[in-house]
Amino acid sequence: MTTARDIMHPGAECVDAGETLLDAARRMRDMDVGSLPICGEDGHLHGIITDRDIVVRCCAEGRDPARVKAGAFADEDLHCVDAADDGDAVVRTMARHQIRRVPVMEGGRLVGMISEADLAGHLTDDKLAEFVENVYKPTHAAHT
Repeated sequence: MTTARDIMHPGAECVDAGETLLDAARRMRDMDVGSLPICGEDGHLHGIITDRDIVVRCCAEGRDPARVKAGAFADEDLHCVDAADDGDAVVRTMARHQIRRVPVMEGGRLVGMISEADLAGHLTDDKLAEFVENVYKPTHAAHT
């Protein structure tokens, strides 16, 4: 059985909630990633910031990414999976909530992230097609 731990990209680096979106964008560039988990001073996961969030929800609204804190993008509706969850549970969670990346938790701590690319290498063609169909179907509640 393939677990979330088998699929995930381990060692996800967090952006601190008190850091600016400009700091987050630079870190994304340097790491060649499109998202970063947001962690608070307590070390707990508070959300995920994406490159799209920075452009659409900050810059396009005329806000200054050098002044806006990453914590402003912490999401109360954060969806995670446990490291021991099987691959089907990961796919169900991502499809149900129409998310393209999901944090992997163990004992209340972030241990990794799973993205679409991570799934592609671990799913059968049928499961991957089902995932894509569910994540990309039109809805008003879709998140990136």
